[in-house]
Amino acid sequence: MKIIDILNQNRLSLSFEVFPPKTETAFDSVKSAVEQIAKLKPAFMSVTYGAGGGTSQYTLDIAKRIKDRYGVPTLAHLTCVSSTKETIMHKIEEIKACGIKNVMALRGDIPQELQDADRSGWDYRYAVELVKELKAADRDFCIGAACYPEIHPESVNQADDIKHLKEKVEAGCDFLTTQMFFDNNLLYNFLYKIRQAGITVPVIPGVMPITNANQVARAIQLSGSFMPQRFKSLVDKFGDDPAAMKQAGIAYATDQIIDLYANGIMNVHVYSMNKPDVAEKIQENLSDILGKRCYGSD
Repeated sequence: MKIIDILNQNRLSLSFEVFPPKTETAFDSVKSAVEQIAKLKPAFMSVTYGAGGGTSQYTLDIAKRIKDRYGVPTLAHLTCVSSTKETIMHKIEEIKACGIKNVMALRGDIPQELQDADRSGWDYRYAVELVKELKAADRDFCIGAACYPEIHPESVNQADDIKHLKEKVEAGCDFLTTQMFFDNNLLYNFLYKIRQAGITVPVIPGVMPITNANQVARAIQLSGSFMPQRFKSLVDKFGDDPAAMKQAGIAYATDQIIDLYANGIMNVHVYSMNKPDVAEKIQENLSDILGKRCYGSD
């Protein structure tokens, strides 16, 4: 099933993100974790793409397994930074061969060794170029793209960021998924601004449960996320107690999701980090709220 069809059903939904193993030896443990999450029957599952495409085959293996064995729609990530047109076309053909219709089109992080390289000759420098490539390769693809409620780290300002976001949508993007955020007001403000700019495709908020204190620095590094005082106090209080921090982090993420649902957001994506227990607990916390209104419910 296409993600856009799920989003257009106007029913509450919860989806999860997983990532492929970095090495072949880790495949079995990752596969086990992913399958446990798939058994929760989320609306869909997205599978990330390794930096530089190093784990790209694992991405497709896992996405196909989720789709075929558990009947859960899958969203395969694809990045294009520093890739050649030939490489990308080969990856697109592999995606089609797996029967995957949903693709998350991302630029990806620029490898450290290429930070100072001349990028003018690259086949792909921006995600919009990948969106166009995917749309040209198969009009039947359902294409997602990323957006930043707090502004992309490389953008001059939010107005410039939204201008480039609109270019991705006009190129053929069907829906957007946000980077993680920890203050819902940032999302609501962002949604107002992009709607004013004429961006009308569905936007799925991305929520990351922070279950250990070490994740905080990593989250800030990855997205520059603003940490509200309420969240900082939580980390200060429980960060040294792993069990308490895990419970508090799940509670905070659950509270975020409840607030989103209460304010008219129908679809939420959880960056579950291959943690079945975290995914299951969040879903359990929302069981009566989702109820029979939830996509994927029996």
